[in-house]
Amino acid sequence: MKSFLSDDFLLQTDTARLLYHDYAKDQPIFDYHCHLPVEQISGDINFANLTRIWLFGDHYKWRAMRAAGIEEERITGAASDKDKFLAWAHTVPKTLRNPLYHWTHLELKNPFGIEGMVLNPETAESIYNRCNEMLGTPSFSTCGLLKQMNVKVVCTTDDPIDTLEHHQRIANGTFCQPLVLPTFRPDKAMAIDNPAEYNDYLERLEESSDTSISSYEDLISAIKVRHDYFHANGCRLSDHGLDHPYFKEFTNGEVEVIFSKVRSGEIISEEGRAKFKTSIMLDFARMDAEKNWTQQFHFGALRNTNEAALKKLGPDTGYDSIGDFEIGRPLAHFLNVLSAENKLAKTIVYNLNPRDNELLATMMGNFQDGSIAGKMQFGSGWWFNDQKDGMERQINALSNMGLLSCFVGMLTDSRSFLSYPRHEYFRRILCNLFGNDVENGELPNDLELIGRMVTDISYTNAKNYFGIAVD
Repeated sequence: MKSFLSDDFLLQTDTARLLYHDYAKDQPIFDYHCHLPVEQISGDINFANLTRIWLFGDHYKWRAMRAAGIEEERITGAASDKDKFLAWAHTVPKTLRNPLYHWTHLELKNPFGIEGMVLNPETAESIYNRCNEMLGTPSFSTCGLLKQMNVKVVCTTDDPIDTLEHHQRIANGTFCQPLVLPTFRPDKAMAIDNPAEYNDYLERLEESSDTSISSYEDLISAIKVRHDYFHANGCRLSDHGLDHPYFKEFTNGEVEVIFSKVRSGEIISEEGRAKFKTSIMLDFARMDAEKNWTQQFHFGALRNTNEAALKKLGPDTGYDSIGDFEIGRPLAHFLNVLSAENKLAKTIVYNLNPRDNELLATMMGNFQDGSIAGKMQFGSGWWFNDQKDGMERQINALSNMGLLSCFVGMLTDSRSFLSYPRHEYFRRILCNLFGNDVENGELPNDLELIGRMVTDISYTNAKNYFGIAVD
């Protein structure tokens, strides 16, 4: 019987073990998409305790705690930090076969060095005190943790109206090892579903861009000002969180009328919203292509399904699920327009519904143009899919329908500085799949060939793809 979370965790064959330990394990991390709060990096803060760094903002854990019967007071409420941690420790034994059980113990092992001990109510006090002591040291500050994890690049997620002052402080300093760059996330600039909130946002966009916005053309000009500003501050990626791709035929005149109605506070029809969002998404994409950025699209989340919880706790608190939206036809039309204009930027597409894996893997192949290896990427398993089964399904779909060798690999997509072992998790799963194929005679026993591919997927492909200079 193998021991839990040994050095050969998830590695079922000798070849898998060689591939992981010799080719994947020590590769740096290129975290091209995450939600780490940049102000915490620029402040190089130390978290007061394990709850603050591990449970705050982690809706994965919150969902599990609610399912285990933990009252909201001890999840997002006014309970003490220690009481919230003890509630999590009570929940962990109930998460067997949920990826949270693996992630929890990987994160205790690295960076805290806790091995041979699982988290449960009996060990909670000891683990809490031990981790809290380490969290107060320089190597466990935000920058210290990134250095420990061998992170070379961090791309945060930032609104166009952000001043980027924290990114500038990091760029002008010498206190943080990784390159920390913004990512342009203009979701609020297209969110016309609520005219009152949208117009409030446009006022802030006017201020940040020093542009008066009275027409759709003015809106695009204002966004372009901020796009240029982000580029000047090192940004080379955009990101868009969409329930589904948008494509509805429109005329420029129709879009101007729709925008005028929104500015006057009028509720827009579903068809009008689709036309507006198609237009503005195409304009975002054209800006990215002109600057040789990479555009990222996250599709398939059915968000804020629990209205009472939304009113009480707000968004991103654990009440989202996988949706069943139409993806293929609108995405094909959207990419086709850009391709015909020669304005199709490097593109990564992520899906939340695994039924769409093969759809997206094949769709990306429709728009490869030979200009760069893997220009069109089927992105890694995301959110509910960034666990063993989801990663394997994404890797297998990409392998069968495209070129796994060109894949830019794993990202963190997390708000926690303790989530970097997810890269280890991904690399172990990747090496195990290759190892099984070799030992089954499905791939040649050529460690140099396969090891190079593992290294590329773990780090080098991302380094070469995004156009970001890394030391």
